[in-house]
Amino acid sequence: MAEFLQQLINGLSLGAIYALIALGYTMVYGVLRFINFAHGDVFMVGAFCGYYFAPRVWKLLPEQSFAGGLLVMLLAMLVCAALGILIELLAYRPLRNRPKLTVLITAIGVSLLLEYVGQHEKVFGASPRTFPQLFPSKQIELSSTLTVGSDQVLVLGITAVLLVALQFIVKRTRIGTAMRAVSFNADAASLMGINISFIISFTFGLGSALAAAGGILYAMNYPSIEPLMGIMPGLKAFVAAVLGGIGNIPGAALGGIILGVTETFVAGSPWSNYRDAIAFAILIAILLFKPSGLLGKREVEKV
Repeated sequence: MAEFLQQLINGLSLGAIYALIALGYTMVYGVLRFINFAHGDVFMVGAFCGYYFAPRVWKLLPEQSFAGGLLVMLLAMLVCAALGILIELLAYRPLRNRPKLTVLITAIGVSLLLEYVGQHEKVFGASPRTFPQLFPSKQIELSSTLTVGSDQVLVLGITAVLLVALQFIVKRTRIGTAMRAVSFNADAASLMGINISFIISFTFGLGSALAAAGGILYAMNYPSIEPLMGIMPGLKAFVAAVLGGIGNIPGAALGGIILGVTETFVAGSPWSNYRDAIAFAILIAILLFKPSGLLGKREVEKV
């Protein structure tokens, strides 16, 4: 039982990170009906922002303090929000009225651009970097055989706060109402006076900020970062979004948690070599048996 609980805690921590990344996928899909495959690389940029901001923040605030760590995360989120808006403005907005396949291919191109520009020696460099310890770290003993790292508690706590904040923005604010209106019918929303371009840019910025937070939290638990680190977490977060019901915010969170827990239990079993394959097996299964996802609703498209 102790081993089961230990693996469950590890899985919830990993699933919370997947959930943060999956939210970006699901919000963009909800508004524009396409998959932003560059999102995983924004996650990578967020981790590197934390790496470079930490020494500068520590000149103002004590090292490994909660205030300093939160400030580093906030700065990384702001930078990645600006990056997400810039990507939408330069790469996706000119193609808004083009076929979705054109935009999808462009998203893959933006992803490759971020990855290989990041490997340039004057940007991030190809060599792995050791991510600094942002918050105070200690082991919390729940029993003689069960321990929880403070970083895992922080991941779960910060993710919960961000999810509540996102749900508040989407459900309780004017701009959230506008986002839902654009998602439902962009043409009708435009006729009602909603600035479609602003809402789309805001959606990209918000999703990219959450990806940056996920990048920081991921690097805290897996402290080696490099420019290709966003590929696999990004793909798994996409699977999580599809599993929960892409376009559905609670579904993205649920899908991330399920995927993280499943992956962690597989990693601790005799089938640990298939840890990465399980995500794509889940993707195939959900597309075969419930394409709308666990919380998604079946939609009818007029031809």
